[in-house]
Amino acid sequence: MSDRSFRSQRWFNDLKNPDNTSLYLGWFMNYGISLEELRSGRPVIGIAQTGSDLSPCNRHHMVLADRVRAGIIEAGGIPFEFPVHPIQETAKRPTAGLDRNLAYMGLVEVLLGYPIDGVVLTIGCDKTTPACLMAAATMNIPAIALSVGPMLNGWHEGQRTGSGTIAWKARELLAAGEIDEEGFIKLVASSAPSTGYCNTMGTATTMNSLTEALGMSLPGSAAIPAPHRDRAECAWRTGKAIVEMVQADRKPSDILTRQAFLNAIVVNSAIGGSSNAPIHLIALARHMGVDLSLDDWQAHGRDVPLMVNLQPAGQYLGEDYFRAGGVPAVVGELLRAGLLDAGALTANGKSIGENCQAAKILDEDVIRPFDRPLKAAAGFSVLKGNLFDSAIMKLSVISPDFRARYLSNPDDPEAFEGPVVVFDGPEEYHRLIDDPALGVNEHTILVMRGTGPLGYPGAAEVVNMRPPAYLLERGVAALPCMGDGRQSGTSGSPSILNASPEAAAGGGLALLRNGDRVRIDLKTGAANALVPAEEWAARRLEFEAAGGYVAPASQSPWQELQRAWIGQLQTGAVLEPAVKHQRLAQTVGVPRHNH
Repeated sequence: MSDRSFRSQRWFNDLKNPDNTSLYLGWFMNYGISLEELRSGRPVIGIAQTGSDLSPCNRHHMVLADRVRAGIIEAGGIPFEFPVHPIQETAKRPTAGLDRNLAYMGLVEVLLGYPIDGVVLTIGCDKTTPACLMAAATMNIPAIALSVGPMLNGWHEGQRTGSGTIAWKARELLAAGEIDEEGFIKLVASSAPSTGYCNTMGTATTMNSLTEALGMSLPGSAAIPAPHRDRAECAWRTGKAIVEMVQADRKPSDILTRQAFLNAIVVNSAIGGSSNAPIHLIALARHMGVDLSLDDWQAHGRDVPLMVNLQPAGQYLGEDYFRAGGVPAVVGELLRAGLLDAGALTANGKSIGENCQAAKILDEDVIRPFDRPLKAAAGFSVLKGNLFDSAIMKLSVISPDFRARYLSNPDDPEAFEGPVVVFDGPEEYHRLIDDPALGVNEHTILVMRGTGPLGYPGAAEVVNMRPPAYLLERGVAALPCMGDGRQSGTSGSPSILNASPEAAAGGGLALLRNGDRVRIDLKTGAANALVPAEEWAARRLEFEAAGGYVAPASQSPWQELQRAWIGQLQTGAVLEPAVKHQRLAQTVGVPRHNH
């Protein structure tokens, strides 16, 4: 046991203020913890609990927390479990995009204001992961993440059904009349057979894999399915590890370096990671004080090959990913290819090279060798033009049919253009998409606007839009889509999304009109409305004179507050005033006492 002083001792052993110390001790003792424990000088370890009945993807953490506690106690720590604001991607309205920053702020206040020396972050579903990591970075006390793990594979009539991914396919089948509503529900439900988060390479698997790649969780921990016995053992080992981290004073600032973020960008491309990853990693980097931008995703990730054969970019699901070797197998291949910094420090005190250099692929159909990938360039193409300052397109999910239809003109390869049909929000889209009078055909580009951090608010996952039913019946499975909102990582649509600035912030999408032609060029990264400059300028003046884009009114205090403080998706959609508050454990120390 280290003999250094911990933060918690200022609460429990402050001999200069015995009256105040007695207050803290007395109330903590009311459920049976002993005076001996509280005054032992042992580190107090927080368990940031994201599991609840409102968060089914993370609910298993309510069970795993017992094993975390056992590991903490085994290593000589004192566990204190506390709740984190719940986030459930599919159930929260208007969007769970509102909740990441709220959960982040709440967790920062807990870590700063309570006697906590280190923390286990229980991560899983989409935004719980960045929220917890962002708070740990801001506070900068020793922290380690524990993934809840993916669900078991889904099956329907002998075929794998991936959570989230099958929902988009089921919508197409329903629209085309191939299944009824009961069949729709059964097909989608088949993809969620157990506790855990999405078993596809959606945002959850992506962010948990990247947490491991960043070094903020134990090696091999991300891919273990939630119900497996290995997951409970991992929880115990994570509890032990955080006590060692506190004793060594190994903090997020030691792990979350720029090189760690560049490693994560490379890994994201290799696994076919979610288009939400740049938003969350840029947000995390900003709170850590590390320079990271979308240009880094283009420079370091665009041309990395796709190695992981998981839905939606591939065939398999989470159990297969785990059995094939998970993140260490991918990292090992990338290390041997020279694409990662092997010296980046990780939570266990070893470098990522020490952890993963010897890791092998155990099933080469699920995780492909670096020299035999599914696709040669699988990162994100960063696009810019008169429509926005930045947007991204996920290259790993460009299907052969989409490529043949839109990107294979021998006179203009890797580019397409067409007339747009614009929707102001998903309600308008759902109301109108199947109306033939709208004039949508196989050359149309569908545009979704008013769905960013300000406009929705919170940035909704609504940019991926199915074609109208009459095109689905003719075999047109996907149209080019573009928008200022987000897209579920489980979607296989190669949409142009995360457009910044959004329409509600005056971005160029606000000026588009039905029938305008738009050109997208992946060779040059250009995305432009083919509207004469004079007319475009006149539309801008007309738009501003009319008061700008009309977004729905805020429906709650938090919506109004977040709208006042939030930035755009290209810079992480963080609360901008919060970024200046960094490394609070070192800059603020222990807050003033309360009595």
